[in-house]
Amino acid sequence: MKFIVSSTVLSSHLQAISRVINSKNALPILDCFLFDLQDNVLSVTVSDSETTMVTTLEVNESDANGRFAISARTLLDALKEIPEQPLTFEVNMNTLETTVLYQNGKYSLMGQNADEFPQSAVLGDNAVRVEIDAQVLLAGINRSVFATADDELRPVMNGIYFDITTEDITLVASDGHKLVRCRTLAAKGNERAAFILPKKPANLLKSLLPKEQGQVEISFDERNAVFTLENYRMVCRLIEGRYPNYNSVIPQNNPYKVIIDRQQLLGALRRVSIFSSQASSLIKLRLQGNQITVSAQDIDFSTSAEETQNCQYTGNAMSIGFKSTFLIDILNNISAQEITIELADPSRAGVIIPVDQEENEDLLMLLMPMMLND
Repeated sequence: MKFIVSSTVLSSHLQAISRVINSKNALPILDCFLFDLQDNVLSVTVSDSETTMVTTLEVNESDANGRFAISARTLLDALKEIPEQPLTFEVNMNTLETTVLYQNGKYSLMGQNADEFPQSAVLGDNAVRVEIDAQVLLAGINRSVFATADDELRPVMNGIYFDITTEDITLVASDGHKLVRCRTLAAKGNERAAFILPKKPANLLKSLLPKEQGQVEISFDERNAVFTLENYRMVCRLIEGRYPNYNSVIPQNNPYKVIIDRQQLLGALRRVSIFSSQASSLIKLRLQGNQITVSAQDIDFSTSAEETQNCQYTGNAMSIGFKSTFLIDILNNISAQEITIELADPSRAGVIIPVDQEENEDLLMLLMPMMLND
């Protein structure tokens, strides 16, 4: 079997899907790309047994159809060094000896039997199907994936919860300390449905979606989901279990509201948090008049810092403590210039929302407080 393909096109497609491959695999065949050539269309598949990704590209010419597997790391590293030019693959389908010819040389590799490669999961007849704009999906994943947990005891918290209704789609992520709820009105389902997308496929989508235009089709049943993009298709195992009722933990009717420039507060937090206790990363926000004082101290090393910023605040003076790393994460994942922090009392969660929401988006973030000693 022989086919000719552009080196940069092949390399970019292989780079994009190679993130699926684990550094250590139980099955040696999972260290390989599965090449499947049918009628001048080359499909390349990778899998880690839970997530499978397929990319398709057209070859310039071919003389036969066929399937073979080839070492991913070797081929990726070899193609990285070749500038744009046609590559000729010659594969002996009996011995699986593979030769890659390029302008001034050739690579020789041993292929592996394609039949050893595991089949990807097939959705059941009751699968639910929704469509969402690629950039809307990317925005939702970008806003929420940082808040997912790494909790072996509560695996449902280790992914992004997609809550689909006939009016909107809401993406939720929480690790028990912080919570993100990103609702988009630009997409909706035909029926009420939900699934929990694990962190790894969420991050794979995050790397693929920036170049995508148009709609992404999502199909899912109780166990698996299929994401279909223009040149990529991802099948992944979902996290099974019941996601907690996220709306019940969001405090309503918070009497204290602070409006502040996000970048100003972020800068103050970054400067002051250097002086916080390394064990707790506790910072204190003191609200009084139209000012917010950000302070931190590390008693063990006798260091402390405080900084005062202007804000819009009316209400009684109040102090609340937060973990600085979590608050910085939250502010980094909001794009608005100004934010509102809604508070009830120092023991209840703070709700952080952009003053100006993006079009068709309703974003809310929540952070649990830390106890203050004073």
